[in-house]
Amino acid sequence: MSEGTTGIVEAAFRHYGSQDRDAASALYADDFSFTSPQDDHIDKAAFFERCFPTAGRMAEQRLLHVVPADEELVLVLYEYALTTGGRYRNMEAIRVRDGLIREVRVFFGGAV
Repeated sequence: MSEGTTGIVEAAFRHYGSQDRDAASALYADDFSFTSPQDDHIDKAAFFERCFPTAGRMAEQRLLHVVPADEELVLVLYEYALTTGGRYRNMEAIRVRDGLIREVRVFFGGAV
């Protein structure tokens, strides 16, 4: 149960960091939805166009906690440093069903 969902989430973060769009895309459902303080329920195409390429802004990203909340929901706390300076933490609630990421909700945590 949780081992599979957390593994999928961790793989998605690795593919984001290495900017392997093809490998990442295979982990997301066609009806995927992404929400953050800057995006309101955007679809998979918009996510890969708008959000996925932003990894280049980061000098470092570390997953601090990847915790299953139930059979589908994984909570992720991560910390990152921007290439322009500054260190931040965010939290994500990621829903995984049938081996695919269905939904991501990002909560910006601010500067560390």
